[in-house]
Amino acid sequence: MAKSKTQFVCQNCGTVHNRWAGKCDGCGEWNTIIEDDMMGGIGGGPGKVPKKGRAVALTTLSGETEEAPRIFTGISELDRATGGGFVRGSAVLVGGDPGIGKSTLLMQAAAALSRRGHRIIYVSGEEAVAQVRLRAQRLDAADTEVLLAAETNVEDILATIGEGKRPDLVIIDSIQTLWSDTADSAPGTVTQVRTGVQAMIRFAKQTGAAMVLVGHVTKEGQIAGPRVVEHMVDAVLYFEGDRGHHYRILRTVKNRFGPTDEIGVFEMSDKGLREVTNPSELFLGERNSKSPGAAVFAGMEGTRPVLVEVQALVAPTSLGTPRRAVVGWDSSRLSMILAVLEAHCGVKLGQHDVYLNVAGGYRITEPAADLAVASALVSSLAGLALPADCVYFGEISLSGAVRPVSQTAQRLKEAEKLGFAGAMLPATSAEVPKGVNGRWVTIEDLPDLVSRIAGSAAKLRQTPEDD
Repeated sequence: MAKSKTQFVCQNCGTVHNRWAGKCDGCGEWNTIIEDDMMGGIGGGPGKVPKKGRAVALTTLSGETEEAPRIFTGISELDRATGGGFVRGSAVLVGGDPGIGKSTLLMQAAAALSRRGHRIIYVSGEEAVAQVRLRAQRLDAADTEVLLAAETNVEDILATIGEGKRPDLVIIDSIQTLWSDTADSAPGTVTQVRTGVQAMIRFAKQTGAAMVLVGHVTKEGQIAGPRVVEHMVDAVLYFEGDRGHHYRILRTVKNRFGPTDEIGVFEMSDKGLREVTNPSELFLGERNSKSPGAAVFAGMEGTRPVLVEVQALVAPTSLGTPRRAVVGWDSSRLSMILAVLEAHCGVKLGQHDVYLNVAGGYRITEPAADLAVASALVSSLAGLALPADCVYFGEISLSGAVRPVSQTAQRLKEAEKLGFAGAMLPATSAEVPKGVNGRWVTIEDLPDLVSRIAGSAAKLRQTPEDD
């Protein structure tokens, strides 16, 4: 008989080791590595002894579904993030910082679906029934027929939700509290989380009920537990936001049934989360158009255009090594832009501290923000405010050329809708579609951008000031 293969898994971060060690190489924690049998868990059956499989029924791709493939919540921002509603038989993982509003959002979604006649089961492993009822009363959801349970045992949860009529949606809050009798480890460990999630996904696939799993995040912003959980589920949503701001963003990072990089924007209030149908107005609400170092970036989040202000502050430094502080953007990308400005434009920033911030706590991930960042840096260094009615977008290469970006038409239409009459965009961008009016300035390379900003400053100095 072949020898059973084993591996050693860290219960804190999920890193797999070939042999036992006192300290984990992945997270640096001590005494968190335990032995794990490779015959069980993902890809293996419940027992260690292989058994003969049974044949399953094969079918074709053609055919009709018995009911609607998606469950619409009526919350447009949530439906947008999920790609049009929850897909029946799917598993969705929702992650976010503690207290960010995950339970609030799901309670509002459960109440909205219950009012539409769906059977909803909410299972809480962190709060008692009375605590969940208090939240429901605050959100005006206590009058709905959402079924509630407070349980953490996987076998008991499956027996409960399997009784009676099949539920349309099951919410498990949260996966870190699940534990199973089949796994010999403490709740919250890698083995317990993996076993519990696997059992919930199996129930969703077999019954056709949509399953929503709530997961906490680590200090690095990743969902706690093994990374294999994100591969097992059909969609992964991150609930982002800063407690210093009143808005929240539901970002899609994985979706097997819809587009990724979609976002839903909400505003936190004492009555729960309120939808924000036009996030551009939210991010530009407190904008100071006369301040140097501020540029409006026309970005895209999935299929939604978003306008956000990029703020830069360039100040002389007295330190040997200048500071480089970035909030809401990639720090490595900022270093690249600074190097290109110095190499190809002669803009010397080696003796200056550089601070870059994306207004409102928003985070930009696309390289199309390069042109807006460069404009804000040059504007702050020159002490000249950029035109208040102009937006910027374009990718900057290491040679200093400005490369075109996708979805130019959507960016310009959003800018025009919010009252922006001008835009600086790459010269090689696709033709501006008809119906979009404005002063569009095409930029071929980064020296062209710097010369235009410097030319505006020269004209401003020559113009006499009004009395």
